[in-house]
Amino acid sequence: MAISVFDLFSVGIGPSSSHTVGPMRAAKRFAWRLRNAGRLPQVKRIKAELFGSLGATGHGHGSPKAVLLGLEGHSPETVDPAAVADRVADIGETGRLLLDGVHEIGFAVDRDLVMHRRRSLPLHPNGMRFTAFGAEDTELDTAVFYSVGGGFVVDEEATGADRIKPDETVVKFPFRTGAELLARTAESRLSISDIMLANELSWRDEDTVRKELLDIWRVMRECVDNGCRNTGELPGGLKVRRRAAELAASLTERDDPLEWVTLFALAVNEENAAGGRVVTAPTNGAAGIVPAVLHYYVRFVPGADDNGVVRFLLAAAAVGVLFKENASISGAEVGCQGEVGSACSMAAAGLAEVLGGTPSQVENAAEIAMEHNLGLTCDPIGGLVQIPCIERNAVASVKAITAARMAMRGDGSHFVSLDKVIKTMRETGRDMKVKYKETARGGLAVNVIEC
Repeated sequence: MAISVFDLFSVGIGPSSSHTVGPMRAAKRFAWRLRNAGRLPQVKRIKAELFGSLGATGHGHGSPKAVLLGLEGHSPETVDPAAVADRVADIGETGRLLLDGVHEIGFAVDRDLVMHRRRSLPLHPNGMRFTAFGAEDTELDTAVFYSVGGGFVVDEEATGADRIKPDETVVKFPFRTGAELLARTAESRLSISDIMLANELSWRDEDTVRKELLDIWRVMRECVDNGCRNTGELPGGLKVRRRAAELAASLTERDDPLEWVTLFALAVNEENAAGGRVVTAPTNGAAGIVPAVLHYYVRFVPGADDNGVVRFLLAAAAVGVLFKENASISGAEVGCQGEVGSACSMAAAGLAEVLGGTPSQVENAAEIAMEHNLGLTCDPIGGLVQIPCIERNAVASVKAITAARMAMRGDGSHFVSLDKVIKTMRETGRDMKVKYKETARGGLAVNVIEC
């Protein structure tokens, strides 16, 4: 299966790629399906059902609003975060929804949006079912979708890794494992970022790849800037206070660079928790790590430039492909090791690449970072992407830098391969109890409340 760097890094809104971005895309896809089948004018009512982790923590993750906006034809890439609350409130008050942006139907939120807190669909914990009804409540169409992490959405007929229908695009240097990736670099005498760039040329020309990656970097910078300005409490009822703005005001150029890295990660994840514009990298819950480490490179590594930014993101994405192909980046499927762990590994690889690491050193950096995130649970308090998610991104950002530095001190040889660590992560996630996989029914989510 061919996966692009732009599948792993995409612009969206918070607080969750699997619970906000994915449901919005799925709902929009169902609206498209009705339009393309010529059934849109016949629709009188839509029923949306969310299952598993979506049903358990969807309210805290913004899933209901995402479904409403998706049904109205909005995309996470372009929807205005500042307008979301008012539009959702208007739908609730009027009981009217503009399906696909053109066809008005009745929509009673308390009747037509159902959160199944303890029921799951068979293929993935993040399942959704949409049903369209016509006159006299006659069923017109129904479809099941799964949000499989990172904003990826598939239908129930999909198969393959993470049940994603394979992209049949032929790339120049296909790889599925870390060993295959290293073999491609050895055969071609290219770096990991060069391998990924050569593959990207199967979809778009080099100038477009570079421009769009620098656009991704621009959105990352804007997210940090916004997070460093905005103050007050985060929404959701936990009364979590934003800290990035205060920290930004207190830091100077003489402070430890890792203090700045902490700031960058906090800024991004506070914006994400508030429903702001972020880059999914590779998920929203872990969206602060790659930007924080990339900011570290640009600000504190001599000789940093735009070409380095592009190479960083390409190398990070190559590692992200390995996690997506061979395990999961979904917290609902494998716990937070699949989100923060994967992002930490990707960021470490990207930094090692731009520090001049060999392919073996880059692979080693990714392995070190993931190895020390194994077993990380996803237990958000109140089902909100706030505690422990925000601080966890800051800690993982520093860990990624440490992993890259350790790898650069070695010659690339190491005892445990990245492939073995990814396999271990997948198996650990399979063995992990459901209550530790984004259901808010275990760990900190219950112990803090009980206390």
